[in-house]
Amino acid sequence: MKFILLSTLFIFLNSHLYAQQNNKANDALLLEYYQNQRFSEAADYLKKIYPEPVTDLKALSSIAYASQMAGRLPEAEGYYQRIYTTDTTNTAVLFNLGSINARRGNNVKALDYYKKILLKDSTNFNVFRQMASLSQNTGNITDAISYLTKANKINSVEPGVAYDLATFLITQKQYKVADTIVNTALQADTSNLLLLFSKAQINYRLEKFPETIVVCNKLIQAGDRISMVISMLGTSYYNVKNYDSCINNFKLLEDSKTPTEISYYYTAMSYKALGNQAQAVAYFDKAIKEAISENVNSYYGEMGDSYDRLRQPKNAVNAYQKSLLYGVMPLTYYALANLYDTQLKNKNLALRYYKKYIKSNPEGQQSYKAYSKRRISDLSD
Repeated sequence: MKFILLSTLFIFLNSHLYAQQNNKANDALLLEYYQNQRFSEAADYLKKIYPEPVTDLKALSSIAYASQMAGRLPEAEGYYQRIYTTDTTNTAVLFNLGSINARRGNNVKALDYYKKILLKDSTNFNVFRQMASLSQNTGNITDAISYLTKANKINSVEPGVAYDLATFLITQKQYKVADTIVNTALQADTSNLLLLFSKAQINYRLEKFPETIVVCNKLIQAGDRISMVISMLGTSYYNVKNYDSCINNFKLLEDSKTPTEISYYYTAMSYKALGNQAQAVAYFDKAIKEAISENVNSYYGEMGDSYDRLRQPKNAVNAYQKSLLYGVMPLTYYALANLYDTQLKNKNLALRYYKKYIKSNPEGQQSYKAYSKRRISDLSD
């Protein structure tokens, strides 16, 4: 009896092992899952077909892929890692491990996997591009530029890399180098809006204003009406003395309620050049208001208080008076009155500012109001 039980168990274990090694997924069913983006179901199905311990690399790869596409990134990484442990030369697995870690925000680990690919393939365009993005994410701009430069040398007409590289170079004021890169890519894709945007920036920085106007108009006609394009165009119109076009162009920002200090300034300068001084004054006033923060009066008020605490009354008075230029706060009047009253001993100015404080109708502040009224009475005697 014992012999029969052992024999039965032996036959069962062998048959189970044989079934695991020879199970084959239904390709038609998997295709249906993939076509309908049902990757979670595909992963679950494959796990049933290939129960643990899975040793077949193709089976592991299938489960890893389905898990990755389903967004089960920790699971996918685990399966790919098992493949990599068996086959460290598998570039596709390294790329997937890098991609998964990038998606999970582990940029440093992702970079390590991509670097391993470069040891085997030093001309892999996609790897350089991914490494540039990851380096930027980690704040290593130097490496990002280096990787983009290598990717651009491999494929100089790929617009995404050319645009990213040019953007960095423009920031570093390497306009002529950026221009060469963008021009090469534009030859292969003359209507690429990203490349045209870079070209507009380069022309503008190089003060090629007629060329800037041409490119910016192409962008605007294509629907790219971001404020930077409009600003470059308007400023370029001004520099070629086309003042009417400058005014009309910056009107676009006013219509969209996104004017800037620059747009108001060049509109004012254009009106001035055309002899319309009244409009010039109006737009200069708008430029000044746009340039000054609404909080400047508060900043000067706080500065005045700090000078007061430092026992520097004259500096405190100067700060408070500057605060009033940018906006009236009743307590600023009170602070000035108190300084002139108690420290600078200027009776007339103290009286003036106490009266201004009361006249400003401050809300609350009952103790300050009562004190001010009492001091007005005292100083008026």
